[in-house]
Amino acid sequence: MTKTEKKLSSKGIRPTEMRLKIYKYLKRKTYAVSLNEMQKVFINKDIKTANKTTFYRAIKLFEKKSMVHQIDDGTAFAKYAISDENAKGKHSTDLHMHFHCTDCKKTICLPNKISEESLPNQYEVNDVNLVLKGICKNCSKK
Repeated sequence: MTKTEKKLSSKGIRPTEMRLKIYKYLKRKTYAVSLNEMQKVFINKDIKTANKTTFYRAIKLFEKKSMVHQIDDGTAFAKYAISDENAKGKHSTDLHMHFHCTDCKKTICLPNKISEESLPNQYEVNDVNLVLKGICKNCSKK
C-alpha cells in the first residue's frame, strides 16, 4: 500500500485510482485549482473514467474528511487546495487567509493562521473565507 493509499484509507476513503490521482495532483499544486482545471489535466491524459461527477464526488468527499478546503476567491468558480493536516482546533477547520492575484488569477493559501481566540465563543463557525486580492510577487516582477 502506497503512502497516499494509506492516507486515504486512514480517513475512511476507499483509495480508487481516480481518487488517488486527484489527491496527488492537489498535493503537488502550489495554488488552489477549480474542478474544470483538474478535469482538463486528466482528460488530456486520456483517462476515460474522468467525468464531472467523478471529480465533484471525490472533491466533496475529501472536503468532508477535512483533506481539502474550498476557497471562494470571487472568480465565480470554487477552488480547492489541500488542508493543513495539523490544523486541529475547537472549530476543526484550518483557519487561514488566501491571496488571489488579480493578474495571473492564481489563488494561494497563506501561512498566516487566524487565532481561535479572536473568534467569539457565542457563535458557531461553519465556514471561513478570507481572501486578500492584489498582485502576487511573481506578477509584480514583470
